Amino acid sequence: MERGLQVGRTRWTHYQTGYHLVWIPKYRRKVLTADVATATKDLIAEACLRNGLTLLAVETDIDHVHIFVSAAPRWSPAQIANLLKGYTSRYLRERFPELRRVCGRDQLWTQTYYVGTAGQVAAETIQRYIEECQGK
Repeated sequence: MERGLQVGRTRWTHYQTGYHLVWIPKYRRKVLTADVATATKDLIAEACLRNGLTLLAVETDIDHVHIFVSAAPRWSPAQIANLLKGYTSRYLRERFPELRRVCGRDQLWTQTYYVGTAGQVAAETIQRYIEECQGK
């Protein structure tokens, strides 16, 4: 896992963005124990590495997953969530067949998720900068 936000640039942009994502298993089942939690973290790290995302932090509790990931602007938060949830759901259900019985045959995670954005500078700092530079 990396230490800071991914700093990058494309032909038209310079960026430094981060997303905090949280999601839960279907029916808020308490399935993220021991081996399942470890496998979940490993799969998330693998999916990020394969897709050029920078994984800054990942933690699981017994009934939810927290991730902090940095990505290029071409990745929307929805794409990141769908990628990570889909990848982990598929391989976790293959590796741990009991998850199919507990959470359902087709999906491990609920469709919902939380996303928060983060950058190098706080929102208040940006707002103050814009207000102070107005008209100069």
